Amino acid sequence: MRRAIELAANGPAWGVNPQVGCVILSPDGVVLAEGWHRGAGTPHAEVDALTKLSAASDAIGATAVVTLEPCNHTGRTGPCSEALVAAGISTVYFGAGDPGLRSGGGAGTLSAAGVRVHGGVLAAEVERSIHPWLTAMRNGRPFVTVKWASSLDGRAAAADGTSQWITGPDARTDVHLRRSRADAIAVGTGTLLADDPSLTARMPVSTGETEPTLYAHQPQPVMIGERRIDRTARVFDHPLPVIEYQSRNLHGVLADLFDRGVRSVFVEGGPTLASAFIRVGLADEIVAYLAPVLLGGPLLALGDIGVDGIADALPLTIVSLDLLGPDLRIVAEPVRGESSAVFLDSPVSSTAGTSSSTASTSPTSVISVTSVTPSTSDPKEHHLVHRNH
Repeated sequence: MRRAIELAANGPAWGVNPQVGCVILSPDGVVLAEGWHRGAGTPHAEVDALTKLSAASDAIGATAVVTLEPCNHTGRTGPCSEALVAAGISTVYFGAGDPGLRSGGGAGTLSAAGVRVHGGVLAAEVERSIHPWLTAMRNGRPFVTVKWASSLDGRAAAADGTSQWITGPDARTDVHLRRSRADAIAVGTGTLLADDPSLTARMPVSTGETEPTLYAHQPQPVMIGERRIDRTARVFDHPLPVIEYQSRNLHGVLADLFDRGVRSVFVEGGPTLASAFIRVGLADEIVAYLAPVLLGGPLLALGDIGVDGIADALPLTIVSLDLLGPDLRIVAEPVRGESSAVFLDSPVSSTAGTSSSTASTSPTSVISVTSVTPSTSDPKEHHLVHRNH
């Protein structure tokens, strides 16, 4: 199973499909084939591994070890559960169950066909490896990472408003790598007006290069806010069209993005937008870069997050601490509990209306969404096809 987890990591971290890996073993435990999923429309890990067998007959009586429960849905490809049965696989071990209402249930199909099925193998390790995707599927909204860079005393900029560059090149390189692994990158109109960012994911500039090279995968730029942004802003030169939400309703924004196939959002700021996501309980991950400098002044990395006293402090679990050159990167996750009021808060606003999921195919440079409504359905029923074949 740990080998299958390693294989899964070869697949893209972005997109509607999860990273999945598969190892096929002979009855005496010899590895016969390995596979992983390479993105929407390509063979899933189980089928990829089956096609790599020396002979199709090698699958008869073999064991498949797969990170995620084999899918049970026909989309761009057929169900993996049926492919395993047809190939003659006798035993299947999987790590995490598929949370999709239509794609899940593969274990039952396999068992009904006489295949021995064992779930929950290294489940915690498998779930951690695809944590963002599973979180998105279970919540019916994209996994949200809130990022900021600040001085050691928590300032996002100096008193005069200058902020480039608080952190060094190693930290900035890490930010761009994380951008390249996200489906979308979100920014508030205030930051767009102040900094004019391009919101692209760029590789470090190599010796002899005058312009940075863009990563092959770019996050969809998302603009949130009610202020008008001039169309000469650099964000409109992004290779993907800008999705523009003239709304403060973050629940509705995320619901609309989920319907567009977005499973992960990297929130770049600024302080107002970052604070808003945290305040209404929509931040799944915090990535903070701390520079060893002191700035003082009023320009904090975060504003009001709904904490009035120490008893209301939002608890976090530290996932990792790393030095990137002179800077410290902290990755943390909110401790979610049923009694935590911040995660039961209401949307930022209650703007009425509906959004169009067909707008994502627009060839224009802007997809304007002026009204969004938060989903009131059960998150597990919000999106029926969780594994887009």
